[in-house]
Amino acid sequence: MYIDIILLILLIAAVVFFFRSFSSFIYLIVSLDILYRLLHFIAHNVKVPELKSLIVKYVPTDMAGLLSKYLGTSGVIYTIIIWFIFVVYCIFLFYTVRALIKKI
Repeated sequence: MYIDIILLILLIAAVVFFFRSFSSFIYLIVSLDILYRLLHFIAHNVKVPELKSLIVKYVPTDMAGLLSKYLGTSGVIYTIIIWFIFVVYCIFLFYTVRALIKKI
């Protein structure tokens, strides 16, 4: 089942097509990663076995987990993409700090 990677590619394409801004792309990637992490937090801390099995089966743990599922954890492409995600998080941190400074 490649539904999770297909959905990710479609979401990225929709954001790029409709919003056409780099910041929208950054917010999408980070928001999806945070959503994956929150869902797994819920799965591991709420004592509903059906919910846990559903989330663990269909939702990746994070963006790195999604990539490692399809690319493996060894290899140049995986390393490059993981560093790209690191850069995306750094840019996101810059955007949030800049917004915080503007509010002060």
